[in-house]
Amino acid sequence: MELPEPEVERLLHDVLSEFHGRHQRLLPFLLERFAAVRHHLLTDKPLSESRRLLIGSYFTQEYALESAALFNPSLVWHPDQSGLPPGARRFILSLRAVGEGHISSVGFRCGTIDAGGVIALARPTGFVTAPHVVATSLYDKMLFQRKLAELGVCDPFVDLVLDAMTSHFTLGDLEATLAKTGRQHRGRRREWESVAAAILALARANYEIECGADSDISERVIFPYSPAETNGIEDARFVRFVEDDGSVHYFATYTAFDGAVTLPQFVETDDFVHFRIGTLNGPEIANKGMALFPRRIRGCYWMLSRQDGENIYAMQSDMLHFWYAKQPVLRPTQPWEFVQVGNCGSPLETPAGWLVLTHGVGPMRKYSIGAVLLDLDDPTRAVGRLHLPLLAADENERVGYVPNVVYSCGAAIHDGLLVIPYSMSDYATSFATVRLDDVLDALTTAPPA
Repeated sequence: MELPEPEVERLLHDVLSEFHGRHQRLLPFLLERFAAVRHHLLTDKPLSESRRLLIGSYFTQEYALESAALFNPSLVWHPDQSGLPPGARRFILSLRAVGEGHISSVGFRCGTIDAGGVIALARPTGFVTAPHVVATSLYDKMLFQRKLAELGVCDPFVDLVLDAMTSHFTLGDLEATLAKTGRQHRGRRREWESVAAAILALARANYEIECGADSDISERVIFPYSPAETNGIEDARFVRFVEDDGSVHYFATYTAFDGAVTLPQFVETDDFVHFRIGTLNGPEIANKGMALFPRRIRGCYWMLSRQDGENIYAMQSDMLHFWYAKQPVLRPTQPWEFVQVGNCGSPLETPAGWLVLTHGVGPMRKYSIGAVLLDLDDPTRAVGRLHLPLLAADENERVGYVPNVVYSCGAAIHDGLLVIPYSMSDYATSFATVRLDDVLDALTTAPPA
């Protein structure tokens, strides 16, 4: 604020000269950054645009999302299939991107698969801008209260706060009500501080973000925002979900990590521009590797999980965000999976059953990808299982951030071809394809033991 205006102009010129070509929409972004810190100013004196831009630049930093690794892919069909030649389909690939500080976020790529099974990825633009958090997103009071109860946050202070809220409220409404209720009950303020912190933590773990509608898919990112995500968000498993009425939505589960605790989170989107992110709740929500089935079965939602870090379970629920019971489906059986078995993304529906790609961990922490077939009407019953891995790292894929690993978070079926995007030793991503009939033949002739 003490800099003379000519010095402000000179410094801003230097900043723009050096960074303007590295970013899209840089000037509006710097003004947004200024607006975010404006309340720290000691005066309401009008400022020139140059001074506002310069202040914004001091509160902006570049972050290389993929500087360390780009891996653990999940493939779903793009909501826009227009303008393609016969037999081709467009897909969206979500990826775990690891950057400075080894913080993970979710990035995206777009590509096509043609009638001959040839895969082509669109070239990324090289630009990414952090999404906007939607400040006007609404919380449902009844659902919010139920989530608090699931987390064991039960206190008279909760009732006082929520009784003062309308049926739907924003984060700003909640913060104002918490402050007002605290002032009205100053004598118990210290006692209720931890409860207020828990209420806010839940609210901030359920939020909405919006990317630029005109941005390329490679420019969009889901970056850590809530307190539960401070050390990254990992391994998004996207699925194209078809409701009973034929409507299509895209859901994903991912793992939030705060440096000590992992927490499963849930993502909803219809267009990959606007994302709703929230907590999963219930006594069976624990650990990693949850993958939703692509449709309801017998009127219920189903999900695969791995609560104990060793076995695969199936869960069913009548509510997407609440899960109360699990049943075992698969235990480590073969030597290449003795340490652990888990899923590699959402099940794929075939006439023979639900095709589930699995990951197994064997000697020397070597990860391989296997396959199992589950009954279409009863996903707790395995009807086929490969005794040998479907995919394992070759010599060109064994060296990386985590060696000897192949891993996927979601495959797809295209014109009789099983398309598996997979990571190579947790640093880069590749694709494998195999005829679906060959996999199903091997599964239906193999006992599920």
